Amino acid sequence: MDLRDQLKNLFPEHQETELTNKTKPKVDFWLQEAPLICKYEKRKGKPITIIEGYTGADADFKKLTSKLKKEFSVGGSYKKDNIIIQGDYRDKIMEILSGLGFNVKRVGG
Repeated sequence: MDLRDQLKNLFPEHQETELTNKTKPKVDFWLQEAPLICKYEKRKGKPITIIEGYTGADADFKKLTSKLKKEFSVGGSYKKDNIIIQGDYRDKIMEILSGLGFNVKRVGG
């Protein structure tokens, strides 16, 4: 007899309700233990945000890059194990990646 059965015996009039679990959202790409590095650069006078350190497959890079680009409605790409997003969105990207379950570190000012 487990705890649930014991509680049913103690409180027979109680109706069991669905519990809402606040777990990490389901993601389509691989989550890693090592932190991602989020940094800011200027290339040809234009600001960009670079995310380094992701070790997933090419398909995972593509999914993560497209999710970030859609979130901010900006351009970007992934090249040489880096995700490049046009514009300075370090704080917002860090919030989104943390919400997905990644460890994120900010580099630079």
